[in-house]
Formats: sequence, structure tokens, C-alpha cells
Amino acid sequence: MIKHLLLTAALALALAPAVNAQPKTTRIVVSFTSGGPVDSVARTLSEQLGKELGRTVIIDNKPGANGAIGAVDVMKSAPDGSTLWFTSVGAAAINSSLYDKLPYDMQRDFAPVSLVVNNVELLVTQQSNPAKDAAEFVSATRKRTEPTAMGSSGTGSIPHLAIEQLSDSSGAKLLHVPYKGAAPAITDLMGGQISGFFGDVPGLLGHLQGGRLKALGVASSKRHPSLPDVKTLEEQGIKGVDTNNWYALYAPAKTPPEVIEALNKALRNTLATPAVRDKLLKAGTEPAPSTPQELAAIQKRDTEKWAKLIRAKNIKAD
Repeated sequence: MIKHLLLTAALALALAPAVNAQPKTTRIVVSFTSGGPVDSVARTLSEQLGKELGRTVIIDNKPGANGAIGAVDVMKSAPDGSTLWFTSVGAAAINSSLYDKLPYDMQRDFAPVSLVVNNVELLVTQQSNPAKDAAEFVSATRKRTEPTAMGSSGTGSIPHLAIEQLSDSSGAKLLHVPYKGAAPAITDLMGGQISGFFGDVPGLLGHLQGGRLKALGVASSKRHPSLPDVKTLEEQGIKGVDTNNWYALYAPAKTPPEVIEALNKALRNTLATPAVRDKLLKAGTEPAPSTPQELAAIQKRDTEKWAKLIRAKNIKAD
């Protein structure tokens, strides 16, 4: 009996540091402002993710420098699962080609946890535009003397790169007009100052449902579940426009594999929860959990793909 008590006490002492080492909260750093699409997805996940992890999840918005401010915050944090980085593809797979010097390196400073959602790009125009689909929109640009103005959310953004892909693949005569964010570009599109815009489906769905914009085509290999009647660009004979503004979760480098595995499992369970899944789908975002290895492969593939286009077009960050 005494031996049993002593053994129990010894085990308790041995386990105490491990138990105490478990973070009581997890801070998810979002590299964008509160209320934006990336932030909205993070907040949709946070409560259920906290339940899966058995701790409180806090969303911490750190916008600026195209995601670099949030990235640096996370890479300097303890590699114990207490701080994570939630970002879109730009900061993870495009910035390295846009900037000569970055204060972070994706391979050196971060450990992939999981892809979270896919956000394919949608080509839209104002309701008054006579084009019924992307094929007609492209055909009309070829007939004009001057190039057709298309807005983007910024130089080097996914919407900008989609415009470049559309021009290359279809021969469309386009003029890129960069804006500081999607909102002012959409406002000018509805006002007729520009004729087209590529954007994430979640940011456009309300305008489409309200009749303020018209969907012309999806830049994806398959139709979007929220817009089943909108054909892909490929279905319309326009190949090579392959954009996905995915969002993903990363941990600081040197985070132990077992911690990464636990985070990945918690995220998968969160995305499988009907309330979370339904809310994301209703907003136009497609849940897309992955293994850490799959995220690493997607990141590598997109880094190479966008680097090739950025070099070819000599695109430089503003």
C-alpha cells in the first residue's frame, strides 16, 4: 500500500511539469483587420476550436506590411501551441516574390498545421454590362481600341494575378487598376469606373444576391457550391486561370510534432462540426482541412507558380 502511494506520488510529480506546460489559451494572430474575410473565418472557428483544444482561443488582429507584422509576431513566439498564425496565400506564398527582403522565411520560421478553407476567385462586372459570361466579356475587350479597366485589391494580390492570367490565357485587352483593398474596387465597379473585378466569393456573394453585381465565371477547376449556375472559366473555353486565395494555419518553427498533430486534429474536428461547416459554406467559403504535409506541398506549389508569373510580368510591390 505504501509502495503504491509512493509510486502514485512520484508519477504525479513527474507529470506536473507537462501538465503545467500546457498553454491555457491559444492566440491566433490574424494578419488582417477585424471584420475582413480572413478575420471572419478565424472567428467562426475560434469557439469550437477552443472546445476541441480544451482552452480559450483568442483572435489577435495584427494587420500591416502585407502580413509581415503578424508573421514576425508569431515566429518570435514560444513553439508550444500557444500562438498560431492564420493567413491567406499572399503572405505565405506570394510575398517572397514581391519583396526583395522579408523579415520572415516560410521554410525557416513556420511549421504548417493545416489548410483551413479555399477561396476561389470569381470574375464579376456591373449589372449594366451587356456581357452574359466571361467569354463575352473577353470578346468585348478585344474589340475595343483601348484596354478594358479591371480593378484589384492591390498590386501582387490574388485578384491582380488572376487578371494577368486572364490576359495571358485569353488575349483579353486589360488595364490593371490597383486599389487599397477590395471594398473600394467593388464600389468603383458598381459605379462604372472600372469594368471588371476578380474577388473571393465570400466578399462578393452579398452583392450578387442583392443584384448589384453580375457573376461571369469562376476561376477554378469546378463550380462553386454557392453559385452552381455560374460556369467555370475553363467551361467557357478560357484555360489557365487557376486562382485560390486559400487560408491556412501555421505554428512557429520547432513546435513539437505531437503539438502540431493535436492542433491539426482539433482543427479537423472543428471544420467537421455542422454549425461551423454550415456557417462557412453559407458565407461562400469552402472548408478544406489538410495534413501538415499537404499544406507544405500546396504552399510550395503556389510559391513556385506565382513566382514564375510575377517574374514574367516584372510585378513589384507598391
